[in-house]
Amino acid sequence: MYLGLDLGTSGVKALLIDGDQQPVASGHGPLDVSRPHPGWSEQDPAHWLEACEHAIGELKASHPNELAAVRGIGLSGQMHGATLLDRDDHVLQPCILWNDTRSHAEAAMLDADPRFRELTGNIVFPGFTAPKLVWVKANEPEIFARVAKVLLPKDYLRLWLSGEHMSEMSDSAGTSWLDVGKRRWSVELLAATGLDESHMPTLVEGMQPAGTLRAELASQWGMQAGTPIAGGAGDNAASACGMGTVGEGHAFVSLGTSGVLFAANSAYLPNPASAVHTFCHALPQTWHQMGVILSATDSLNWLAGIAGREAGELTAELGDNLRAPSGVTFLPYLSGERTPYNDATIRGAFAGLAHESGRAALTQAVLEGVAFAFRDSLDALVSAGTRLERVTAIGGGSRSLYWLKAIATALGIPVDVPADGDFGAAFGAARLGLIAATGADPFSVCTLPATSRTIEPDAGLAQAYEEARRRYRALYPAIKGVSA
Repeated sequence: MYLGLDLGTSGVKALLIDGDQQPVASGHGPLDVSRPHPGWSEQDPAHWLEACEHAIGELKASHPNELAAVRGIGLSGQMHGATLLDRDDHVLQPCILWNDTRSHAEAAMLDADPRFRELTGNIVFPGFTAPKLVWVKANEPEIFARVAKVLLPKDYLRLWLSGEHMSEMSDSAGTSWLDVGKRRWSVELLAATGLDESHMPTLVEGMQPAGTLRAELASQWGMQAGTPIAGGAGDNAASACGMGTVGEGHAFVSLGTSGVLFAANSAYLPNPASAVHTFCHALPQTWHQMGVILSATDSLNWLAGIAGREAGELTAELGDNLRAPSGVTFLPYLSGERTPYNDATIRGAFAGLAHESGRAALTQAVLEGVAFAFRDSLDALVSAGTRLERVTAIGGGSRSLYWLKAIATALGIPVDVPADGDFGAAFGAARLGLIAATGADPFSVCTLPATSRTIEPDAGLAQAYEEARRRYRALYPAIKGVSA
């Protein structure tokens, strides 16, 4: 058996798979986000440990023998979070999360230093880890002075599980401290933020062992002490391992809290001006590019909360047949936007509202707005040298057939839907745990799932969608000066 642990924003998932990579059982521990000020987003790392204990406790209660048979563990986690520890590994303050934008001025300052784009291959986005530390240095100097280690969220989980300060390439590429082409910490970039390599965890590749399970926890869960823990991956790279998106030309579109258009590459192809993320992949000598939308299903959930309905109820009102855009346009910038604008202060909007614009029209506009945001990411990927012929859909939003049809039509390429199964980040993490424990060939383990159906672009609505997208694109510059 192999165990994948995925530390997400809304919870920790624990997934058991067998030696044939078949899911056996899963457990879940919930998490909440604290937003004490506008633009802030935090979590207490102690809650991650509680959620992990809850998730593994569910597995122990339902599948104790299978849990006892685990021979490898893999980790996945939300990226970019700044978990600050003192020399005794005590947490100094709540973790500043990936969608926290308080350090937008510090990010702009670092991004103005040409070394950051040159060495990391990326814009320094406000959500990345390095500007968060510059913000802490400027606003909480007494805390900054006590920082001995900076860990990403999943690597704090590893510290608790194993006692080791370790990380891997895919997650670390999102800090703005990694030389992404050379796959190592940059002494230059660390020094530019008042840090050095002693503040960083040791680096391995995602499928290499990075610590072993502590005896105390092994005894508590009925597991084997010394079970190897893989380096793991950031959540998107872990999902890619779960989906088999590890070879050149493979891509997926993820409809989660945030939205991601992810393409695997066999070479390092940075183009930071496009606002595309270029990160190390979880497997050696592989990289990936991503366009990122900060509010994907979050946009639909926001509307559902206002409407007093479940998100599924709203999409069900539209049926399965794609409709022509109604003239109502939605910009999904509820938390700012990354690709293609790198704008932390922009905010969302509806435009084109009329007396006849009912709930269904607003829902349709939200789905279309997110679809057009994915098209922005596709255009950015193309400008960065990546061309896609098709994508595979994952994430909770992919359960909406209507939304998938809208995305296929907006992108102008087919969207494949995988056969039933669990191919997400926890599954990818479990695959990495399997490789770390057995030494299996990564590319023979991280294979593509079977496709259950393919959603083709609606040719009859292509022109209407293109006209709606032009309206969508014209709105960003129109509202930029009044939305901050």
